[in-house]
Amino acid sequence: MAAHHDAVLWVPPGTTAEHLAGMPPRVAVREIPVEGELPETLGRADVLIPHVSRRRLRDVLPRLDGLSVIQTLSAGVDFLDGMVPAGVTLCDAAGVHDVGVSEWVLAAILAMQRDIPLYARHQQNAEWKGAPRFAPEVEGSRVLVVGHGSIGRAVEHRLRAFGAEVTGIARRARDGVHGVAELDTLLPEADIVVVLLPLTAETRGMVGAGFIERMKPGALLVNAGRGAVADTQAITDAVLAGRIRAALDVVDPEPLPAEHPLWGAPGVLITPHVAGVSARMIERGWALVADQMRRHLAGEPLLNVVSEGY
Repeated sequence: MAAHHDAVLWVPPGTTAEHLAGMPPRVAVREIPVEGELPETLGRADVLIPHVSRRRLRDVLPRLDGLSVIQTLSAGVDFLDGMVPAGVTLCDAAGVHDVGVSEWVLAAILAMQRDIPLYARHQQNAEWKGAPRFAPEVEGSRVLVVGHGSIGRAVEHRLRAFGAEVTGIARRARDGVHGVAELDTLLPEADIVVVLLPLTAETRGMVGAGFIERMKPGALLVNAGRGAVADTQAITDAVLAGRIRAALDVVDPEPLPAEHPLWGAPGVLITPHVAGVSARMIERGWALVADQMRRHLAGEPLLNVVSEGY
């Protein structure tokens, strides 16, 4: 007699037994096929981890019977725009990347304030040269965190430990956090602006020429959210003019073309969308999946249900 399963979880290729070690009993695991022709139906699916190509995902989704939940391993869900079937609940991985991304933000700020990229270039050339300025300290600096979700809170916690004055901006004002309508007033006061926005129709291009013009001259722009929330040309123009400095883990387009002037622009640090890539990221991600499967089986409310792209 075939074993009865209370839930069927579909996972991307490369998922290991270690990833699934915390899964509740009576959960059947199926691997998303990424090659070859697909049958008319792939069978039952309760929960899907959707990390395959968009093209393959489009083919797979209509062939899953009874799908009720899509659970990402990423904080952002913009790669699923227009693809979530009606009646399916989308959940993101809020909380999974708080440590990795917030540590990257802190590292980027410290590196830029202390001119580490400049000294790294001097090291490559075996040059013993000082920087042409006194380095600004993080202590006492005013930092504006635009996108004050779980990662934003983790960034604030770490920056406050360094003595920074941190102000949070969210879509709507709440206790201790300002609303996005207050950006015009707060931007000119900030020494450092950290962007952690998800990509939605509302946020696309938000960090444009007008946003940058309101920033304090010489301020540092840090983007660890999504590349398309910022206007790459506006950032390029501003850094080449010496108006601002920038630390960018995300850009638009990705990858940044080899000939793009941002690569060689002074006062710019670029990393290839790796802020969230940390040693324990996978462990935390699959622990979340296991908890969501337990909740699904028990009929309990799911965590991180996405509403309006957040």
